[in-house]
Amino acid sequence: MGTDGARVLLERAGRLTLQTGNLLNWGCRRKKCPATPSEEVRDCIQKTLAEWSLKIGQDQNQETLEVLECTVAQAIEKINPEERDELKVSAKLFIVGSNSSSIRDAVYLACSALGVAQLDSVIIAPPPAEDGTNLSLEYLQPYWKELENLVQNKKIVAIGTSDLDKTQLEQLYLWAQVKPSSNQVNLASCCVMPPDLTAFAKECDIQLLTHNDPKELLCEASFQEVLQESIQNVKANEWIPLWLLRYSVIVKSRGIIKSKGYIIQAKRNAS
Repeated sequence: MGTDGARVLLERAGRLTLQTGNLLNWGCRRKKCPATPSEEVRDCIQKTLAEWSLKIGQDQNQETLEVLECTVAQAIEKINPEERDELKVSAKLFIVGSNSSSIRDAVYLACSALGVAQLDSVIIAPPPAEDGTNLSLEYLQPYWKELENLVQNKKIVAIGTSDLDKTQLEQLYLWAQVKPSSNQVNLASCCVMPPDLTAFAKECDIQLLTHNDPKELLCEASFQEVLQESIQNVKANEWIPLWLLRYSVIVKSRGIIKSKGYIIQAKRNAS
């Protein structure tokens, strides 16, 4: 009954916002340890959809909404205002569709989900260039401008980049009004930090971080597949993911992760 109710709502909605809540206190990570970041995302989407579908089945008077909120209430964990100064709230934002305006939606939703006024840091992972070429400054500029606006509006303290080489990072640094505070390097593609990148980052006080995320953490086909697996007879091919935000809340004094989760937004393209 649950999946039937969920399917009906998905067929009527225009957008879907899915929030996993705090994974550290939730079953989708207790049963097994995902081998890759992509597997973790798929597992959490599937678990959230399953729990949400069950809730829909119990609520026969569920209202039809243009923007459908898919959450598991008991997993949502807001930050206690009294503890805010002791915590660092970081996020990495993966843009799936090439739409820079998604950045504002993602940051505001993350602040709302965590109950905070601003995020301490946001790292942007723009979508790969369609022609497969390296990211140019012109390609990055619309995304960075959106981040700069959010810094100026005090929704983000510091902003960073992902997978830029020395030339790309230098071009962005020289052009940007709000300078990048960090740049993530994928150690799957290089076992040692490139010396020229290291030297430039040190000179400009840019922190170099490592990560193991794939270029596309959640592609359109993967999202549609997990949607199809989770909700029977849903028209999964109508749904396109727009962005995926992964957040973590770290206790500054101890360096431990207090909370981690994902927020995903998708839109329906009805034929």
